Amino acid sequence: MKIDKVLNNNVVSVIQDDGNELVVMGRGIAFQKKKGEEVEKDKIEKIFALKDKQTSDNFKMLLREVPIELMSEVEAIIDDAKNNLGKKLNDNIYVSLTDHINFALERHQKGAVIKNALLWEIKQLYKEEFTIGLKAIKRINQTFNVSLPEDEAGFIAIHIINAEMNEDVTTTLNITKFIQQIINIVKYHFNVEFDEESLNYFRFITHLKFFAQRVFKGTHYENDDDYLYIMIKQKHKEAAQCTEKIKSFIKHQYNHELTNEEMLYLTIHIERVVNRQ
Repeated sequence: MKIDKVLNNNVVSVIQDDGNELVVMGRGIAFQKKKGEEVEKDKIEKIFALKDKQTSDNFKMLLREVPIELMSEVEAIIDDAKNNLGKKLNDNIYVSLTDHINFALERHQKGAVIKNALLWEIKQLYKEEFTIGLKAIKRINQTFNVSLPEDEAGFIAIHIINAEMNEDVTTTLNITKFIQQIINIVKYHFNVEFDEESLNYFRFITHLKFFAQRVFKGTHYENDDDYLYIMIKQKHKEAAQCTEKIKSFIKHQYNHELTNEEMLYLTIHIERVVNRQ
């Protein structure tokens, strides 16, 4: 394994025989080393293989600035997320989460606190990711002897959600706000509180996440089944009325027109979550 570039004393990049690039970390791994020299295997602590070139380039630039201890903590957080969620995460999380936590530590040293305006929504809608975020700030606080607040657990959860949904931070925040708006319409229409531990609530939230993605991307289900939607409207009249409210809200607020296919599935999920508590 030969060095291609020395990024700093603790980080090098290497090119494999198949042409793929690896980022290799280890304390003092590049001390007095040059391009073409062999990497000392006993000094290797972490190896990262990022497939996207832009992500890899951004990651290498970032690693010039952050301490190796921080990168080790970030990798542990990402591994925890992968293991607990059982989902594939976009490689860009190595860049976005590292950059965010590094900046959070810098802000903490300066006494600058940023409140997470969507903390309540994140807690309610993304419980698993938020739990991982809480564990993450506990690790960071212990490692760096700081006291990052609960708001940061919410921000870390957002980065994890981004990587799950393959979205950017702004879109994920908009999706979170959108989901809460739809939930509020349903709650007020039926005057109910949801059992947030129920399977039907979980299904409803999952549907809303993908529904929100389509709204923000301006895409729709390909089919538009008028006949089936008419049947569902007749069978579940109250849920269908609620769906009509949601349709009007989305049209007015987001300038997005729902198809009958979207309304069909939304009505079914509303009926389940309201009447099968």
